[in-house]
Amino acid sequence: MATYELTVSVRTQYLPEQSAPDRDNYVFTYSVTIKNSGDIAVQVISRHWVITDATNHTEEVRGLGVVGHQPLLQPGEQFEYTSGTALPTPQGSMYGDYFCVAEDGERFEAKIPEFVLSLPRTLH
Repeated sequence: MATYELTVSVRTQYLPEQSAPDRDNYVFTYSVTIKNSGDIAVQVISRHWVITDATNHTEEVRGLGVVGHQPLLQPGEQFEYTSGTALPTPQGSMYGDYFCVAEDGERFEAKIPEFVLSLPRTLH
């Protein structure tokens, strides 16, 4: 029996040069690695993100592919991409899922674990 599994990891970065805190605009990038941890080829078809700011305002984003691609990942292969978002608060979070189709036609969702978007902390 086939195993359908993607492992998703995310790294974030605050972009002060593109942000304008005096106008409540905080820009972040997130770099995502999607790895096929299963034993059958899988194609990422679409994405769904839930983005929440520090005031608990939530936005949902849906779309085909990831950064213009619908990667087909063989077992053990991975795909990396970087995207971004702007928040009206200095902290927030994101989570979501990828809709995928395996080589044998099986359809499934791969969860994207929640991650935090936050300004870096400074020590005094």
